[in-house]
Amino acid sequence: MRSVLSGSVQSDSAAAKYACDALDKAVSKEPPSDLEKPDSMERATSKARVSCFVHLDPGADEKATAPDAVKPSARRGNLAVAEFTPAQIESLSSRKSNAYENGVLYVETGSALSPPVPLESIASVTAPAVPEWRSKLGTPPSEVIVGLIDVGGFDFGHPDFLDDDTTRFAVIWDQGDEKSTATPATKDLPGVGYGKIITAAEMNQAIADAEAVGVAPSDFLQQSVEQPGSHGTHVASIAAGNRGVCPTAIIAGVNIAPGGEDLDRRQSFFDSTRLAHAVDFLLELGDKRGCPVSINISLGTNGHAHDGTSPIARWIDSSLARPGRCVCVAAGNSGQEAARFEGDIGFVLGRIHASDRIPARGLVNDLEWQVVGNGRVDVSENEMEIWYRPGDEFSVQVRTPDGEMTDWVGPGEFYENYPLEAGTFLSVYNERYHPANGANRISVFLSPRLKEPIVGVQSGTWIVRLKGIEVRDGGYDAWIERDDPRPVGKVGELQTWQFPSFFSTRSNVDNSSVSSLACARDVIAVGNADTTGEQVHHTSSQGPTWDGRTKPDIVATGTDVIAAKGFGGSDTRGQWVSKTGTSMASPYVCGVAAQMLAREPRLTARQISGIMQRTAQPLPGADYTWQNDAGFGVIQPQLCLDQITQPFTSNDKDPS
Repeated sequence: MRSVLSGSVQSDSAAAKYACDALDKAVSKEPPSDLEKPDSMERATSKARVSCFVHLDPGADEKATAPDAVKPSARRGNLAVAEFTPAQIESLSSRKSNAYENGVLYVETGSALSPPVPLESIASVTAPAVPEWRSKLGTPPSEVIVGLIDVGGFDFGHPDFLDDDTTRFAVIWDQGDEKSTATPATKDLPGVGYGKIITAAEMNQAIADAEAVGVAPSDFLQQSVEQPGSHGTHVASIAAGNRGVCPTAIIAGVNIAPGGEDLDRRQSFFDSTRLAHAVDFLLELGDKRGCPVSINISLGTNGHAHDGTSPIARWIDSSLARPGRCVCVAAGNSGQEAARFEGDIGFVLGRIHASDRIPARGLVNDLEWQVVGNGRVDVSENEMEIWYRPGDEFSVQVRTPDGEMTDWVGPGEFYENYPLEAGTFLSVYNERYHPANGANRISVFLSPRLKEPIVGVQSGTWIVRLKGIEVRDGGYDAWIERDDPRPVGKVGELQTWQFPSFFSTRSNVDNSSVSSLACARDVIAVGNADTTGEQVHHTSSQGPTWDGRTKPDIVATGTDVIAAKGFGGSDTRGQWVSKTGTSMASPYVCGVAAQMLAREPRLTARQISGIMQRTAQPLPGADYTWQNDAGFGVIQPQLCLDQITQPFTSNDKDPS
């Protein structure tokens, strides 16, 4: 039942509903007899929709009518976003399909997005001080938009976003509002095909109404998610709050809805295609207002090859070709490889990468993949991707914790939803010459049984064995897509969790853990600096990318950062919160980029990144060479602003 668990699939099908309802009722201990079991548990139904990136023939006219099966919701060059039924996808992927003749080269589903889980202090904190360097700045000569693509909702009425009792938010696009319909574009705002647009006028009316009766503005104007201490509010406060880095910016938010608190996630998409829509929305807003845009994305995914060739990485890179645009991305919080104290489980979020080399044909290497046990039952899907060079050919075999072994799966072969003896469903795909980068990919999925009786993924150590068939290079890298650990409820006497699987200490390799989204070529990938301790925080993800590029680019203050606490009520003691993570470091850099663009809108994303790298300060003990955890060093905002005119000034040395 992978469609129930995939962020790129939205389904009202009987099979998907039955699977979700069975889990809900098992967890709530309700009798399952009233479940309406469908006549068929077919995975492809006409009611399901799959959100995809579509790679079109680059020779096709961008304004031409798309093929009947492809109705893009957005398009950038030869890359489009569209939704299909499973039957349409099977038709497009069929060898007998004439999709290529119609301009479709290949189709990829969107990658699932991982909601961020920063470390949050339980101690009460007071309002943060204004950064010393910022207090020396005057008002910038031009407007700039700070765009936030985040989760948890935006508390637009928080004091850190108010200017004379009106909000500094220009717009919020709440993608998760499934009750709303398409909203057409206006002179000032882009149109959207789903979700709800919340305008500044609506927000200001809610603020006025709330003040009159003594309640929160969000009580009058609700978003689909309003999480206390919301991640999106905290991030927006760091980048552009009144006490943040760029307090003069116009603020625009896009609320992605990953359904982190909702068991029944089949009604919403929460995949990387939604990021593509969000980026386009914010950049179009900048075009309509005639001002530059600095965007922050503190979300991530480990899907794809970590080489900048994923569809969403290409989409964002192509968006940054024009001046006056910048995108900052959190590098990720997968840097910890071992427990730091008794009871510490932070390492399970860090052991996501493995790499090794098969020396010659006929030899085998094992990857040890651990699924949580100790009384917990994992009802999430676990995914591993193994990437290796096009000159090699590998076969793959999977062994369960109790010793059951599959047949070898050679290049071009696959298992799909194969039932194992312990109840886990196994899918293995061994693909040759991936169209994005020409490399080979092996994908392994461990899925729970989500129909009665509920059976989680078998706990213990799984072995993924690779055998060299043709070996020229022999090297490979593997990544595990990360879940966020959270309890779901009890099934019988066992506690069910959505829990991240992870590599054993023997297989884990402590580098190249930067999220694949942060591996895009033109984004600024930001790590977390503990500036008080003058070191990189132990959870901050490391580079390089799979193709050897230097990500992260830079680090910024991301440890114990005090900023706005969203939806905390009117009690001033509860309006601020301290959090730690790359999610906090990235908006700091986004705010610096906004300050730069407000003063020099001709800057390109690469020029902004170059200035930041050139002026960065290495941490104690490091030199100016790139470090896999610290990038080129700690960002120096004032030095960045001092350099913004350098790309556009030159001195003629000819005395004549």
